[in-house]
Amino acid sequence: MGTLKAEIGKTKLDSGWLAARSTEVQLTGTQLTTTHPPSGPTAPWMDAVVPGTVLATLVKNKVVPDPFYGLENETIIDIADSGREYYTFWFFTTFQCKLSGTQHLDLNFRGINYSAEVYLNGHKTILPKGMFRRHSLNVSDTLHPDGQNLLAVLVHPPDHPGTIPPGGGQGGDHEIGKDVTTQYVEGWDWIAPIRDRNTGIWDEVSISVTGPVKIIDPHLVSSLFDNYKRVYLHATTELENRSASAAECSLNIQVTMELEGGVCLVEHLQTQKLSIPARARVQYTFPQLFFYKPNLWWPNGMGKQSLYNVNISVDVKGCGESDLWSHLFGFRKIENYIDNATGGRLFKVNGQPIFIRGGNWIVSDGLLRLSKKRYKTDIKFHADMNLNMIRCWGGGLAERPEFYHYCDIYGLLVWQEFWITGDVDGRGIPVSNPDGPLDHDLFMLCARDTVKLLRNHSSLALWVGGNEQVPPEDINKALKNDLKLHPFFINSNEIGNSLKDLSLADKDPSQYLDGTRIYIQGSMWDGFADGKGNFTDGPYEIQYPEDFFKDSFYKYGFNPEVGSVGMPVAATIKATMPPEGWQIPLFKKLPNGYIEEVPNPIWDYHKYIPYSKPGKVHDQIEPYGMPKDLNDFCLKAQLVNYIQYRALLEGWTSRMWTKYTGVLIWKNQNPWTGLRGQFYDHLLDQTAGFYGCRSAAEPIHVQLNLATYFIEVVNTTSEELSDVAIEASVWDLDGTCPYYKVIEKLSVPSKKVVPIVEMKYPKSKNPKPVYFLLLKLYHMSDYRIISRNFYWLHLPGGDYKLLEPYRTKKIPIKIKSKVFITGSTYEVEMHVHNASKKPDSKSLTYKNNFTTRHGDGDGDFDMASAETVHTGNEEKHEAGLFSRICRRFTKDTDGLKVAELNGVDTGVAFFLHFCVHSSSIDHKVGEDTRILPVHYSDNYFSLVPGEVIPIKISFEVPSGVSPRVTLHGWNHHVRHTIL
Repeated sequence: MGTLKAEIGKTKLDSGWLAARSTEVQLTGTQLTTTHPPSGPTAPWMDAVVPGTVLATLVKNKVVPDPFYGLENETIIDIADSGREYYTFWFFTTFQCKLSGTQHLDLNFRGINYSAEVYLNGHKTILPKGMFRRHSLNVSDTLHPDGQNLLAVLVHPPDHPGTIPPGGGQGGDHEIGKDVTTQYVEGWDWIAPIRDRNTGIWDEVSISVTGPVKIIDPHLVSSLFDNYKRVYLHATTELENRSASAAECSLNIQVTMELEGGVCLVEHLQTQKLSIPARARVQYTFPQLFFYKPNLWWPNGMGKQSLYNVNISVDVKGCGESDLWSHLFGFRKIENYIDNATGGRLFKVNGQPIFIRGGNWIVSDGLLRLSKKRYKTDIKFHADMNLNMIRCWGGGLAERPEFYHYCDIYGLLVWQEFWITGDVDGRGIPVSNPDGPLDHDLFMLCARDTVKLLRNHSSLALWVGGNEQVPPEDINKALKNDLKLHPFFINSNEIGNSLKDLSLADKDPSQYLDGTRIYIQGSMWDGFADGKGNFTDGPYEIQYPEDFFKDSFYKYGFNPEVGSVGMPVAATIKATMPPEGWQIPLFKKLPNGYIEEVPNPIWDYHKYIPYSKPGKVHDQIEPYGMPKDLNDFCLKAQLVNYIQYRALLEGWTSRMWTKYTGVLIWKNQNPWTGLRGQFYDHLLDQTAGFYGCRSAAEPIHVQLNLATYFIEVVNTTSEELSDVAIEASVWDLDGTCPYYKVIEKLSVPSKKVVPIVEMKYPKSKNPKPVYFLLLKLYHMSDYRIISRNFYWLHLPGGDYKLLEPYRTKKIPIKIKSKVFITGSTYEVEMHVHNASKKPDSKSLTYKNNFTTRHGDGDGDFDMASAETVHTGNEEKHEAGLFSRICRRFTKDTDGLKVAELNGVDTGVAFFLHFCVHSSSIDHKVGEDTRILPVHYSDNYFSLVPGEVIPIKISFEVPSGVSPRVTLHGWNHHVRHTIL
């Protein structure tokens, strides 16, 4: 570690760690941290992953194979067979620190699973049990005089790691539920068992220097009145005086907002004088700070995510600055209640109802290799999909502050569950213990500490007791009491309320543990599923797309879990499985006419969900023609992924407020290399379902109701949509346009879904058996596109097999691009043009340009949402647009590049897909050359003849690597290099 000068503040200890199995170290913790420290990564010591787990360290050092690859997890010994000692590990590091006379040093562990012994310079401290609790040790008196400090931590696994029954199952034998820890680690129907049960120093380790007085867990609360014009910031903090004499303090709170160019505007600066008795710990509440018409924080799709920086500092007379704390904080009010019309739980933010379209989240990585960089990608992916909520499932983590930080930044509301889940807490095979963990006091200690850790995040919307289960009665009662609402947050009609309306007996809301968010006892109670706890979430398999639109599909107002397929691209299968895992399923024809997919054993181990449900849903890949190989299968699976998830969300949105208040998809991602329920895989490559979701969840959206064939317009925003038009055009496989309709002068009220007109082409004379439908919603004044939606359809009772010969079509494509480079970040801006001969000029398609997305608070430039004016001069138009983009970057490549993919046919350029690879000549045969992750403004898109759309992609490039951007399509089989 680098030398830490004794400056006030925190330093992470996140590098330079060593680890060794406890049974292979014949030294005590005292010896390790005094006379016999390890000298480096020589046996039995190895470089450690901290934060991380024992298994993450073993994988990094290749002591065990990668459990996420093929069947390698089966070769790793399970803790049930090895015993707990096998996964009991020492972790060792050093750090530099010397203090002045009045300073103190804390050694902080934000999460250890499950218990530990800490040795610092020979001094021992026992850390008690519990995965979800912080430990802060005042080690001022144990620092070495020369500043060189030796730290060793002996970490023990959970007390009840359990065994894995032969059939696997949900949570193994459920023994893990006796501890306060992650419950998925014994395996689930979407993940194999984690062999060490996530043992390790799994979250941040740091040291923090303070003066005599320490700031502990400040609590920030905003209360909003007078239709959100009048806002108060309430703040309470604990202060601990560690000195032997009273501390005369100046306690400061400063609120700033960052303007453009890194300039900060100071909104408030307040100083309070107070005296803290010797060795005392006190709670102090600041006088409330008043704001008039502040910038509010909004969820994704509703407005900007405005955040203020709140700084609290304390100066002690004679000692100077003693401690400081800061947090990004958004002014917003979140309410939710059971809606009378639907029976579903309805959420409001700043008084505006928000239709919830989100998904379920387990953990970022099954080995808890958590990082701020990965969290940023994960959460931005969710924002890119236009989702507005993430549910942190009860069998996983209380998510980390870094996760919440990016949810604050990108506007994702979070439903946070505590560590109760039905299969491990009251049902399952064998029937599990209904009384939750053995130590209820430990559970509540972890719960209260988690609330303090996360409560200041604007994105945190809801506390929930458990997944498909209610916590034991005493825990549930304690959570209800601890998380009761302050009076400010009970009354949904806040207009006219004022601070004076409350009696003096009501405390400042920041003095509550939380006080601002509702607690719901379980994920299927009180406005979720049937509201009574019956098993009424799901289903979890392939569906007919039109069924999502039918009133009979789901009975209740808010579905917390509905799941489906999630096959990744072929490159991911090849990167995560040996060749025997590249075999596609056998398509077995059953006597009843349905097809049963029989996957290979590796797919089966990775929890593959088939694209058929014999007896209920005919196989959804087979209508495109029997797949020939892995590439063909995965490409056709992407077609189904796109249709499946777009239809799911469009079907729910079609009955916004009339039947539904929200839906959460099971699930958005996989914490390992699973083959189900995901919009992007564990390697961070998106499936086509990602872009089907992105389309369906637009704040303003034009869609086809697949049950009624009515074209509908969805307006989830708070503003009426007026003077807009819809262009509906049908394109056949010959490149002609047999159906064209424009519906003008439309208005769509705020928060409404309006059916516009029936799409009658299938009922017309001689309709084609397979055809494409392009819907565009645009402003009549200047033809700016608000929403664009592309479908491939077949007539009732038909299939898509005519798309197979369509693959031989050679559609000309012209791509103009420019690259902007900032450090290792590449941004590629492209105009993709289907250069087919344009049909009848009556079409308005060519006048359309893309418009600004409503409430895009991302801050990233999105070329696909750029507001442009059609000039009639394509070159001038593009040059002007690129000059606007250019101002954001420090370096750009030379001019516009043009790539032309020649073709002689006229027609739709179907299912185009960009990807980014490294172009190093040192690659081994079969090596995965993809650069991941990549953010695309759109992908898996199609273009009708003459159509041009802008695409933006951005990615980080590893040092020494040159990227190349390639294009693949249904009728472009060879990957064409664009850049």
